[in-house]
Amino acid sequence: MKITKKNGTISLYDDEKVFKSILNANAGIPQEAITPAMAAALADQVFAVLTARYEIITTAEVRACVFDLLNKKGLRATAKRYMEYVKK
Repeated sequence: MKITKKNGTISLYDDEKVFKSILNANAGIPQEAITPAMAAALADQVFAVLTARYEIITTAEVRACVFDLLNKKGLRATAKRYMEYVKK
């Protein structure tokens, strides 16, 4: 799957970036502790949802998908921090 970045370039989707961003967003939220295995599973779920919908995605679609998934899993503090984290 390919992704269109904010600057308009197109590259291959990197599941590792989603994985790392979930872990980074979750850092310091002990009540919602996410293990690396859980973050990998979440990143895989994001990939599955996006590939079912699109051939080429945007970074905004990835952000929205991660945010929605975190909220659905009850990880609301992590979802909020994720949105703050990716906007930097």
